[in-house]
This record gives sequence, structure tokens and C-alpha cells, in this order.
Amino acid sequence: MSEKRKFIKEEKLQFIKEAGEKGVKITLEKHGIYPATYYSWKKKFESMGEAGFRHGMTPGHLKEIKRLEKENELLKKLLAEKELEGHLKTELLKKKYAWARKKN
Repeated sequence: MSEKRKFIKEEKLQFIKEAGEKGVKITLEKHGIYPATYYSWKKKFESMGEAGFRHGMTPGHLKEIKRLEKENELLKKLLAEKELEGHLKTELLKKKYAWARKKN
């Protein structure tokens, strides 16, 4: 039993490109790739782009990642606004009660 070969993302992209240019059958025979493997890669690439080649990635995972990235960005903006608001309040209080600090 032979050891399972692993292909990096760039190789998979090259095989998909080559199959489009020279033909699927010729490319698969040349590189010893099973048709099911090739069509799985092609489907992932067409539906998710290069991100589809991340280990175990599915369209559902990609959708969830994008949703979480948007939520994370929103939370970062909210945090920045809160920090700015707190800073402004502190500065206003310092100015308003500057006379109380000078007496000490």
C-alpha cells in the first residue's frame, strides 16, 4: 500500500489550470490524480476560491468565518468608540474641576 500523497494549494491550482488548458484526462494521468480528487478540488475552488483548499474547509465554514470577521470588525469599532468616549469624559472633567486641583 502506497503512502497518501499530499498536494499544496499551489499544486492544486496548477492542476486545475492545466486541466482547463490541456484536458482533464491528460492532466490527471500525467500527475496520477484520481478524477474524484480533481473534481473535489475544482468544486471547492469554484465555490470558495483559494480558501477552499484550507484543511476541512466547507462553504458553511467559509460563510461562518466571514460572518465572524464582520462581527469582530464591528466590535473593534464599538470598543474604539467607547475608549474615545471615556477619554473625552476624563478630559472634560479635568477641565471642569481644574480649580479644585489647584487648591491642594
